[in-house]
Amino acid sequence: MSLDAQRAPLWSQRLQPYLQRASQAQPLVVAGKLTRMVGLTLEAVGCQASIGGRCVIESAEGESIEAEVVGFHDEALYLMPIGAVHGLGPNARVVPTHGVCEVPVGDQLLGRVLDGAGHPLDNKGPLQAERRVPLTGRPINPLSRPPIREPLDVGVAAINALLSVGRGQRMGLFAGSGVGKSVLLGMMTRYTNADVIVVGLIGERGREVKEFVQNILGEQGMARAVVVATPADNSPLMRMHGAMLATRVAEHFRDQGKQVLLLMDSLTRFAQAQREVALAIGEPPATKGYPPSVFARLPQLVERAGTGDRGGSITAFYTVLAEGDDQNDPIADAARAILDGHVVLSRELAEAGHYPAIDIEASISRVMVDIVAPEHEQAVRRFRQLWSTYRQNRDLISVGAYQPGSDARIDESIAMYPALSGFLQQHLRQQVGWKDSLGGLIASLGEKP
Repeated sequence: MSLDAQRAPLWSQRLQPYLQRASQAQPLVVAGKLTRMVGLTLEAVGCQASIGGRCVIESAEGESIEAEVVGFHDEALYLMPIGAVHGLGPNARVVPTHGVCEVPVGDQLLGRVLDGAGHPLDNKGPLQAERRVPLTGRPINPLSRPPIREPLDVGVAAINALLSVGRGQRMGLFAGSGVGKSVLLGMMTRYTNADVIVVGLIGERGREVKEFVQNILGEQGMARAVVVATPADNSPLMRMHGAMLATRVAEHFRDQGKQVLLLMDSLTRFAQAQREVALAIGEPPATKGYPPSVFARLPQLVERAGTGDRGGSITAFYTVLAEGDDQNDPIADAARAILDGHVVLSRELAEAGHYPAIDIEASISRVMVDIVAPEHEQAVRRFRQLWSTYRQNRDLISVGAYQPGSDARIDESIAMYPALSGFLQQHLRQQVGWKDSLGGLIASLGEKP
């Protein structure tokens, strides 16, 4: 054997630590430059980064602006800035960070108000989080999710009794503007029996953030709540991150075995933010101006809620803004298909002073049959029949065209209507528990509990 052959194993052993460190080394950072800005999209060349990666852009004033990679074409990267882009100019230096977006999680978030990047907005000092995790959570095997079997008391009689919600269910609140979505959301925030409440205020008016924190949650509610606020004046990417951050925080508490209530206002603003991003990078519109990626992102966000494989659950309520009160709006139609039920709010009832303005005929809970007793289900069926019979013949009754005695069902619905309507109405400061809701349902039907 030659001398080189004898030395080969020795050289291999000596080189092993160096090879191992080299394999673990960070990739070489090569800076690029900005070449074009169209709308909200920045185009950079001379650097490499993957989709979802972060880049830092150095402005002429020496400020650093963070951006995320949202697309690429040939050698060009398409970037979407996280914040304002004032001061950027041609050939600005672009430095990839080779990292993914990470957000803070932990019990230290309770009682805090954050923006879409996880930075505090409440002037309570820096956030001391337990750890930072990727913005996108881990997927759960569908067969590992326990079935929904336990009802959730939301403190609203109409929902508890007629649209019963289970722990781990995902419901939508569908309505046009000014019909009472936020008020109903606030009632459930105060009255729902949950360990942790996570609120995502996505793309709404900025003034509503402080009002929601002070007037709806209050000090007692904030003690067990985390609020993520990305108002309408935030960039579309920040609005999307706000919805994803609220979901990620809820996932963290669910993985600890806690019962979490996730309230997101609104899912429509999340979809509109994704539309802005997709159109900005050149994706063609498909359905009423919405690109296909919007309808792919919605289930990716919603499916992260629900029951977990570690004992906890996320019961989620997403508000869906029906533009022009059109319940066949593309986002409303897509949301109905991926949610476990929907509560439709009626402008007609709201204008008549009927609050909460829940349209019982158009609303449904898909898991109700699995979480309520047969007697409860039978009472709900009878309530719906009486309510629907009166509503369908209301015009004839109101103008006096209906002759009493012509139809026994209509006669019964006319006699029962005041009690049925009174049961569905509830003051926003009034809490009605699960047992009281069921008792009120039975009483409205003229039966004994």
